[in-house]
Amino acid sequence: MKRTDLGIALYLLAAIIFFIIPIPSFLLDIMLAINMSIALFVLMNALFVKEVLDMSFFPTMLLFTTIFRISLNVSSTRLILNTGDPGNVVRTFGQFVGGNDLIIGAIIFIVMILIQLIVINKGSERVSEVTARFTLDAMPGKQMAIDADLNTGVIDEKEARERRNKIQQESSFFGAMDGATKYVKGDATVGIVISLINMVGGIAMGMLRQDMEIMDALNQFGVLTIGDGLVSQIPSLLISLATGILVTKASKEADFGETLIKQLFGIPKVLYIVGAVMVFLGIATPLEWKLFIPLGVSFLIAGRSVENNLGVEAIEEEVDAAEEQAEEIRRPENVVSLLQVDPIELEFGYGIIPLADVNQGGDLLDRVVMIRRQIALELGTVVPIIRLRDNIQLNPNQYIIKIKGIQITEGEILFDHYMAMNPGFVEEEISGIPTFEPSFHLPALWITENQRERAESLGYTVVDPPSIIATHLTEVIRTHIDELLSRQDVQSLIDNIKENHPTLVDELMPKLLGVGEIQKVLQNLLKEGISIRDLLTIFETLADHAATTRDTDVLTEYVRQSLKRAISSKYFPANEVTSVITLDPKVEQEIMGAVKQTEQGAYLTLDPEKTKGIMSALEAEIKKLEELGKNPIIITSPIVRMYFKKLTEDYFRDLIVVSYNEVESNIELQSVGMVSLS
Repeated sequence: MKRTDLGIALYLLAAIIFFIIPIPSFLLDIMLAINMSIALFVLMNALFVKEVLDMSFFPTMLLFTTIFRISLNVSSTRLILNTGDPGNVVRTFGQFVGGNDLIIGAIIFIVMILIQLIVINKGSERVSEVTARFTLDAMPGKQMAIDADLNTGVIDEKEARERRNKIQQESSFFGAMDGATKYVKGDATVGIVISLINMVGGIAMGMLRQDMEIMDALNQFGVLTIGDGLVSQIPSLLISLATGILVTKASKEADFGETLIKQLFGIPKVLYIVGAVMVFLGIATPLEWKLFIPLGVSFLIAGRSVENNLGVEAIEEEVDAAEEQAEEIRRPENVVSLLQVDPIELEFGYGIIPLADVNQGGDLLDRVVMIRRQIALELGTVVPIIRLRDNIQLNPNQYIIKIKGIQITEGEILFDHYMAMNPGFVEEEISGIPTFEPSFHLPALWITENQRERAESLGYTVVDPPSIIATHLTEVIRTHIDELLSRQDVQSLIDNIKENHPTLVDELMPKLLGVGEIQKVLQNLLKEGISIRDLLTIFETLADHAATTRDTDVLTEYVRQSLKRAISSKYFPANEVTSVITLDPKVEQEIMGAVKQTEQGAYLTLDPEKTKGIMSALEAEIKKLEELGKNPIIITSPIVRMYFKKLTEDYFRDLIVVSYNEVESNIELQSVGMVSLS
């Protein structure tokens, strides 16, 4: 058996033996001294322990000390009644602590009992009850928080297990403390009863056995009874106080004493006020000035000292923060963070900052959020986070848009002006500063707030600076959205559709296509402005044709044909005849004859002169449609479409090329021109 186990066992057995076997007065003195020492140990540990779970056995300890103290109370009662000599400790407490006066000792004893019962025990009992209830009610939420941290990878399984065990220990501890406080309350009640029994029994023994007068018996046995009560109640009061401290303890990061002193005397303003009040009371009232004025001055001096210390601490913290920041910069591994490139950046000069500052009424951030929502609904893909930052190197009213760290375009606005654009039918002109709309490079005017209402009445399209930037940013994102679609984004789209269609995804990946190949198909669609929201149809088509070809360009054509309803609604209005341009069959034959197939895919080897002739003819036909105010749309055969699009994209980036298989049967088309070689 371990020595500690043996000690605990002897402690508990001694309490039981003292109930049965009379002990001599000198041994009682030793046990009472030990009892008082243990009470002091319990109090000091409760005071300075950092967490309540560091004294998780406190409820059991409370039971042990209570039963030990009651057994000593019984032993001292036996000695008082038998011999009238309970030992030095009891007699000293009765004579010295009680003032060797029955009335004074009785009053002190009653006051201690009332303090313990009404103040400490009652408060500790209520706090223990409420804490236990709140701890049990909070357990499900704490468990869910641990599970969430575990699922997101914030903590590992070992730490999660430790946190769960701690929660269970806390609930068990406070539940046990709720019951243990009843022991303390019962102990105080028993002390009163034992003292009354000692008093009555002592008087009876003195009068009947020792032939003493009632007053002599009352005086002798009363003093001893008060001493016995005090020597028992003082340790009981200490442990009751320890119970209250433990259940109300909140500090976990610092020592109790340091935290308490800092919170009580840590604000210079409070020390100044209290010191001034104490000095005022010493001067303006009959109170003893020799006491109040020095005390007030000491508080004022302490306030000044605390204020100086706080200033020094603030400077030290600032220096430490600067050193830590410098140390972070010096670390070689932090260079890696500089390698990260933001997908989309909007940088602007200091004159545009109010548009992005919510505190100044700017709504540019809200517009950026709406851009991401708009693109998601329109094209079916998630736009990466758009980084907004000011750049003092730019002109005050200038902004630039970067894609993957490279500047794509720029613009300039006048903060307190509006942009007015003529839609083509405005007859009366207004005065303004000539400029160009940055998104589509259309001629426009900068006008003031006073001119806005008149410009709108004349038919001008008037937009504010945030709308100009938002529109420009939206068009840039639309143009480069295919570059912004990463493999991780594609995997997220795949995971999203897999929730409802696991069979389809399992068939397609990884047996038929990989994430990179699916990414290429989706990028091809986005590059030409085709929405990928209908992922189910796209994946179904890929699953149907990927077994015969893994050429992503060919697979894109199959997908486009499956999306013909969406393509038709995008380019061909219902119940209208759409003017289009067709390709001469001879041109189509020339293009197909120049296609070379390799393991890496197909590419064109068309003669440069023929390419130039086709582009010249195409440009002439496009001008005809533009003069009619219509978008140029080229209709080709399905097998030629992707090669013709590749051929023309360097010359006419926004040209719409559609195959016959991508047009719904109810769409009415009218050919207004044909691209042919002369």
